[in-house]
Amino acid sequence: MLEEVEVLFRQGSFDESYRGVMSAQVAREFPSIFVTFDTECADRRPRLSSSEWNRPDFDTWRFDTELDELARGPFTLCIADDAGGRPGFPLEVLNRCQRVIGRRNQHSQGQLFDRVLRRHHALHDLDKPLVRADYNHALDVWQWLLRLESSASLALQLAALFHDIERLQSESDQRVEHLAGDYQQFKDQHAQRGAEMTIRALDGVPCAPRVAEIVAKHERQSDDDEIALLNDADALSFFSLNSCGYADYFGEEQTRKKVAYTWNRMRPAARAKLASVHLRGDIKSMLDELR
Repeated sequence: MLEEVEVLFRQGSFDESYRGVMSAQVAREFPSIFVTFDTECADRRPRLSSSEWNRPDFDTWRFDTELDELARGPFTLCIADDAGGRPGFPLEVLNRCQRVIGRRNQHSQGQLFDRVLRRHHALHDLDKPLVRADYNHALDVWQWLLRLESSASLALQLAALFHDIERLQSESDQRVEHLAGDYQQFKDQHAQRGAEMTIRALDGVPCAPRVAEIVAKHERQSDDDEIALLNDADALSFFSLNSCGYADYFGEEQTRKKVAYTWNRMRPAARAKLASVHLRGDIKSMLDELR
């Protein structure tokens, strides 16, 4: 698990107020993460620099794969702010890393949730790139959910983990959503089949019927606050974790549709969180057209 972020900087490149802003931003969103600072030196190589992070061709897949390997045990992520002192850089990185922080609340502590996490993990063949992407997305949605609602119920947290479980049957080797004649109908069918799979996967879990109900309805706007929260978390995860890979896989036309579909599912509080999310230039331009 990620426990600490060490930020390297050039001697004299920023002052105490900069450090204070950076630390406060991280503490507000990721209170369990320690932030330390040090100056760059020739014999230290950070795992990520802000100049690399801001490149339009930054290899997100490689970074995510390395992160998953590091997360096999406790670790410190060393990053370098070499692009002129941008306090939001560590927070943007942590948005992408949050699945390996593993935030929980009172409802997700204990053996029951641990067992479900292991069961959920066992369903995924992580040697398949699309399955690994879906697994990471599930964990990321769970973490976004807890950031949006710290007291989220057990059922809602489990729904975050299982909301896209249907893709293990339909899209584990190749994505097909761009072939749908009616996109909303395709997503509704995906959600309903996912709910059926969720009931089977959560056999013996008392709140399984409520989990399945949330999964079944999560692809539409809802007056049910738990379903709306899952929609918000799912949308934030798309933009923060999946949007670059989606655009590279599907191309501009389909991505433009997906960005609009996702934006329209989000409530104002979730949209406000995008201010701290790193967006590649093409995704940002598509989103700016909708704002």
